[in-house]
Amino acid sequence: MIAPSPALTEALELWLAQLRALDGRAENTLEAYRRDVSGFLAFLPQHKGQAIGLAGLASLTLPDMRAWMAHERAGGVGARSLARMLSAVKGFLGWIAEREGMEMSAPLSVRAPKYQRKLPRPVGRAAARDLIQTVSLQHPEPWVATRDVAVVTLLYGCGLRISEALALTGADAPLADVLRITGKGGKERIVPVLPIARQAVEDYRRDCPHRLEPAGPLFRSVRGKPLSRRAVAKVTEAARMQLGLPATCTPHALRHSFATHLLEAGGDLRTIQELLGHASLSTTQAYTAVDTARLMDVYDRAHPMGRKRA
Repeated sequence: MIAPSPALTEALELWLAQLRALDGRAENTLEAYRRDVSGFLAFLPQHKGQAIGLAGLASLTLPDMRAWMAHERAGGVGARSLARMLSAVKGFLGWIAEREGMEMSAPLSVRAPKYQRKLPRPVGRAAARDLIQTVSLQHPEPWVATRDVAVVTLLYGCGLRISEALALTGADAPLADVLRITGKGGKERIVPVLPIARQAVEDYRRDCPHRLEPAGPLFRSVRGKPLSRRAVAKVTEAARMQLGLPATCTPHALRHSFATHLLEAGGDLRTIQELLGHASLSTTQAYTAVDTARLMDVYDRAHPMGRKRA
């Protein structure tokens, strides 16, 4: 196996460092970029039959890019994942082209494979309320139960990602009317906090036996360590199984439900985009498809000439 040249490896690290410093990309995102681009760079010398240096990238053709994509698909990579990988590779190649003054229109013109976007799977309003209530019954220790309720209430009541809820510190409490949340890519947003969510967090703080230092995590495990995503997923899973809800009823589904229910109540997309912290409105527009699907289902079942009544 022919390894990528040191110059290419160094260039990759410089690109990632720039994304970290100037664009504030999250570490998980940068690791995914490193993995995707490294795989591409490792493929090139095997495909070309010789070592490829920095200058060699200028000779990349559309067939070269398609050969790499075919190689990944043959290895079991799905269309959605390949589109993400291609985005990372094109980002790196575009940076190289600008930095080195290279002509790379051919590799940068390759199109991503088409795939059907997965629509969010929201939980119904009644189911969301039942889930939060049932979460409180999953642990015999009262303070743990109030902690779990506080977390899932923030997910549904504020539309937080689970990572954002678990990133709250003791200094954030007692919660104010709004929270300043730092989301993906270091993007900040202001999120209103409902009184019921503030009260849920206060109930937890009152009962928590651990000292909640300002610089430490707000939500703690039984042993006082930072609460893990897995613990939240586990208690949510137990509650949804008790209620007979589908496997798609996850902590992240509560965030989807927050957005969907706001849209159903007349919220506009731009506002919902800001509340969710989406960088692009197109991401938020997925919720219009969810709402349209729901309306069409009602139409089909209710109209005299609906397909499901024919």
